[in-house]
Amino acid sequence: MIEASFAQRRQFLCAVLVTIGMVATVGGALGFEHIGGYIPCALCLLQRDPYYYGISLGVLAILASVLKLPAWTTRTLLLAVGMLMLVGAGLGVYHAGAEWHFWEGPSTCATTAQGISPDVGDLLGDLDAKHAPSCSDAAMRVLGLSFAGWNVIASLVLAAIALRGALKA
Repeated sequence: MIEASFAQRRQFLCAVLVTIGMVATVGGALGFEHIGGYIPCALCLLQRDPYYYGISLGVLAILASVLKLPAWTTRTLLLAVGMLMLVGAGLGVYHAGAEWHFWEGPSTCATTAQGISPDVGDLLGDLDAKHAPSCSDAAMRVLGLSFAGWNVIASLVLAAIALRGALKA
């Protein structure tokens, strides 16, 4: 009985940690977009999808743990989150490789993100504040890694947390 409750607490803790981590990661990306003025390219937007789905599943995993549903429920949800984060890491590797010119990125990098204001008076200000998207050129590098590179690291760490909660219960 004590062992079962320890496993349930570990699942709950992993569900909370991975969900908070996903919210923080995608929140940071949204902050760079809306506060920093970095318009995301098509691959940047695509890399957010696993987080959006994963956050929902993470919340469900937390609820399943709190409501003391069968342990397999929380494990399955955490396994799904872990798989989504591995997909996110793969997307990040593809994007980072395109930025480092290891391989070609997509032939088009169109995005529907709003960037430049239609108001002519603000046009020059927008051109200074906004950074045009490119799938093959990093908008910024921090400690040698682009946003895509940091996404790979974040996704792998989050996948490890989720999979630990799913497999060690």
